[in-house]
Amino acid sequence: MNTAATNPDGSGWYEIRLQGRLEPRWSARFEGMILTTANGFTLLAGPVVDQSALHGLLHQLRDIGLPLVSLCQVGTDVESRPPHHPDTTTSGA
Repeated sequence: MNTAATNPDGSGWYEIRLQGRLEPRWSARFEGMILTTANGFTLLAGPVVDQSALHGLLHQLRDIGLPLVSLCQVGTDVESRPPHHPDTTTSGA
């Protein structure tokens, strides 16, 4: 496993892909994350401050019941990492 791009505390910019569609109203539950839907998938992208926050986010997603497809840390700069998302419906903070 390559950990060269990760911070020891787990902070960074994450992209979480779920199978299924979350409606834009869910964006309030995931404050600070950008919610994008397309082709039967939902992408949550945004900053995560540490491993504890990441686990809390994953617990919230588990409770919603949509299958987790992928989780990727795409940057270690929590503040300025731009989201990667296709041309789709987007909502978020």
